[in-house]
Amino acid sequence: MLLSGFLFLILTNIVNGEEVARMTAATKPNIIFILADDLGFNDVGFHGSAQIPTPNIDALAYSGIILNRYYVNPICTPSRSALMTGKYPIHTGMQHTVLYAAEPRGLPLKEKILPQYLNDLGYASHIAGKWHLGHWKLEYTPLYRGFRSHVGFWSGHHDYNDHTAFEHNLWGLDMRNGVDVAFDLHGKYTTDVITEQSVKVIASHNATEGPLFLYVAHAACHSSNPYNPLPVPDDDVMKMGHIPHYKRRKYAAMVSKMDESVGMIVDQLRKSNMLENSIIIFSSDNGGPAQGFNLNFASNYPLKGVKNTLWEGGVRAAGLIWSPLLKKRERVADQTMHITDWLPTLLEAAGGPSALANLSQELDGQSIWQALTHDEASPRRTVLHNIDDIWGSAAVTVGDWKVVKGTNYKGGWDGWYGPSGERSPHAYDWHLVPKSPSGKALVALKMLPSQADQQRLREAATVTCQGQSSQGSSCKATAFSAPCLFHIRDDPCEQFNLAEQYPKVLSDLMAELDRFNSTVVPPSNKPGDPRADPRFWNFTWTNFGDYFNYNEDPISGDLSLFLKK
Repeated sequence: MLLSGFLFLILTNIVNGEEVARMTAATKPNIIFILADDLGFNDVGFHGSAQIPTPNIDALAYSGIILNRYYVNPICTPSRSALMTGKYPIHTGMQHTVLYAAEPRGLPLKEKILPQYLNDLGYASHIAGKWHLGHWKLEYTPLYRGFRSHVGFWSGHHDYNDHTAFEHNLWGLDMRNGVDVAFDLHGKYTTDVITEQSVKVIASHNATEGPLFLYVAHAACHSSNPYNPLPVPDDDVMKMGHIPHYKRRKYAAMVSKMDESVGMIVDQLRKSNMLENSIIIFSSDNGGPAQGFNLNFASNYPLKGVKNTLWEGGVRAAGLIWSPLLKKRERVADQTMHITDWLPTLLEAAGGPSALANLSQELDGQSIWQALTHDEASPRRTVLHNIDDIWGSAAVTVGDWKVVKGTNYKGGWDGWYGPSGERSPHAYDWHLVPKSPSGKALVALKMLPSQADQQRLREAATVTCQGQSSQGSSCKATAFSAPCLFHIRDDPCEQFNLAEQYPKVLSDLMAELDRFNSTVVPPSNKPGDPRADPRFWNFTWTNFGDYFNYNEDPISGDLSLFLKK
């Protein structure tokens, strides 16, 4: 009798423990992180331009928090490494340019990354879209780094229809379902592939498996291969007939397709009864490539610079966070935030302060969950934009001051680029917002603010430049010129160099750069390995490093021995 009673207590405790675990999992928020590729600061409606309609993204922005001082790294791979690790790229060796498809390297395997941290809290993690953090061996790819599923591509770009990537005179297919080449997806538009996979993951998610982390990494609006840089369906281009510049019109159609994707994802969250317990983040990975940079036509107006520069146009991103868990929503946040902050911020949102106490590695990111939730001051005062000793460029912001040392492209992309777009409030079609799938979902939750409040928020999120200043001079940043200093809050367009007027501030910021520079890990870039050539792998980009011993099988000019293996 005593034994049966004892067993009953044990079984009861086990059942109760499982029930508590299920309840705890049910209360943790689903996390949907939507990352746009090469989206310009001025390419969303909530920043003041009416040229490209983005009603689904705008609906989330107006009912959530618009991140108006939100920084990323200036180019793809560094930003994605910062998001996944919570570390500046200078601390992981990922700071110099992008990871090319033939390089035998990836994000270091010693780094624990975001899905692995969230999995420890009971999450089910999935990715749809672009990876770009290494694939030369399978152990660097998503399914080996915490994600349960992946439909998308491993490299930095590809054609949106045939899914081939042309890079350094090498050409091959890059589309995967898990680790298998997705030949069956040939001809399906990449944005649609990513959307359908995202919707499928949400629709099939079983809450008993834990909350969902879905990383939606769009190809849009990155340019494609040089022979067809802006592939988009003709019907979508025709909708942008109000834009006179044809290539800008095609870019706009790519943005619009991505906005529709956001709406479909939000709508599926609603259908699956997951929306009310979700956190949705929308972010660009870097500033937009404007006026033909990378054969693309984004706009960062009125900010200076383009993608892969350290000016605000290269590192200040369009971003927002939406969730019913945010106590103070419907506002424009002036809290400073960097893309490294997402890892600790989302861990605290998912697991509370104790989740931060159990971090296994020292991070550069800081949790700003409390600051965002309660509209408090951000704990972040310093943002390292990058240090690239190969190109001789560096920039850091401390408080309201920013110093820029050196430049990229020999100053060739150091200007201000449009188009400004239709910036009149009357040009913006306010009726599209509540009629969009995102808008309808938020109306049902009674979370979409009035049109008057939307107008107020849009105006507050619109950046304008000073017409003139009694202080400062123009900045001519070169590898040999003196660094330039800007008061970035008053001069977000970096028009007035105040280095001569404030030498003490300049000295302090240069000392901060020197401090960061003392912690730099050398860049991990490697020459392309000829054995990566898709010709050797049925014209696919693949995990070529798994088929030979890289350390004991050095590259030779003659590949005949390799080809016999």
